[in-house]
Amino acid sequence: MESLPTIAGYQDAIAFLLALVDHERQTPSLPRQKRIYDLRRVTGFLELLGNPHQATPAVHIAGTKGKGSTAAMIDAIISASGYRTGFYSSPHLHTFRERIRLDGVPVEEERFAEFVGALAPVAARLERETDLGAATLFEFMTAMAFQCFGGKQVDLQTIEVGLGGRLDATNVVHPEVCAITSISMDHMAILGDTLEEIAGDKAGIVKREIPVVVSPQRPEALAVVLNAAEEEEAPVIQVGKDLSWELREADSTGQSAVIRGRLNDYDVRIPLLGSHQLENAVTAVGIAEVLKDSGWQITLDSIRKGLSRVSWPCRLEVLARQPLIVSDGAHNVYSMETMLNSLRQYFEYNRLLVVAGFSRDKSVGGMAEALSPMSDIAIATRSRHPRSMAPNALAGLLRQAGVKCTGESRSVAEALEMARREAGPDDLILVTGSLFVAAEAREEVLGIEAELYPDLLPPDLR
Repeated sequence: MESLPTIAGYQDAIAFLLALVDHERQTPSLPRQKRIYDLRRVTGFLELLGNPHQATPAVHIAGTKGKGSTAAMIDAIISASGYRTGFYSSPHLHTFRERIRLDGVPVEEERFAEFVGALAPVAARLERETDLGAATLFEFMTAMAFQCFGGKQVDLQTIEVGLGGRLDATNVVHPEVCAITSISMDHMAILGDTLEEIAGDKAGIVKREIPVVVSPQRPEALAVVLNAAEEEEAPVIQVGKDLSWELREADSTGQSAVIRGRLNDYDVRIPLLGSHQLENAVTAVGIAEVLKDSGWQITLDSIRKGLSRVSWPCRLEVLARQPLIVSDGAHNVYSMETMLNSLRQYFEYNRLLVVAGFSRDKSVGGMAEALSPMSDIAIATRSRHPRSMAPNALAGLLRQAGVKCTGESRSVAEALEMARREAGPDDLILVTGSLFVAAEAREEVLGIEAELYPDLLPPDLR
């Protein structure tokens, strides 16, 4: 950091953050693991701040899929139990403020800017006085979340891992309980080429003698997680073994189930759709029961109430009814297959019209093949994200997989309009392929104003 900019308000704060190294938006020539996986820097940063991450009890959640939903659920349960909560997650859909929430609400712009202004000089000291280098955007935001939660005297902080687990910047907490949600193939260039390697990285959040709640896993992933827990003498609570569930009813507004936990049975209704969300809900109940074992005042009613209130957009989210428009941020083969298999269970429709956009560094061919037997028509598009795949390249991959791709569009808004013109009254328009595409559909349909970063747009969209 050559000179420290003046941060007089929210826009200055955003400009400062965007000047930091942002590995979420870059596609590096070398594996990111070799470039950003080093806890020494975030540890040094936090030490300069007085170690705020140690001031508040924590729940730490890793996984390939479901970690955000599970984190949102346990945050809602803790809030419904009468506690003050902090929730850190990534990436954001519409604004950076979503990443740091107090009692479920994104931190307000003025307070956000104050935290950036307070931490910027400390980040400058880190770079100037040590050999650790400059904090990345994710490291800065992680430290900022801990500072916010510690300073606001939050009762409990729920921390979602950004990527992997073992050397993720969040893996500095010593939590009350940790959880590992469904593990599948994703971020292979960073985490490894096999499910065992990926599971090993995510199991890196397991701490000595700290309980770990484990969602249903493929056998090879489960074996790695259980071995890591055994080495750390960490008690394991397995969803599907120690906790179970039974679906009662489901429709396009939500689903009801009975969850059989270690301590109680819970009749719950959640507004999130998909069988995988029931797995996530059971995982959240498993976390809540561990907290209750430790003395936290969590009741049957607060668990039911929290799950009934949870909000986690762009996961089989209904945006409109006429025509029916659903957005889902599926971005790997497993999540795409899981989401598509859920459609007929929760929705009645004639044709499936897909607005699809993917990041270049994902398994686009595999996701296109998953779409092939389900979709009647597809429109290729792109998000504003700089790693988004060009629509003409995506259209070629869709057609190669057997998908009837009838159009290409350089914006999600335009692609949605094309789909609306084509859709009949009983058709379903599905927007999917990445969280960024799903979020832009949300902005268009619901009239949400997003933060735009022109300098980060792909050259042809500026």
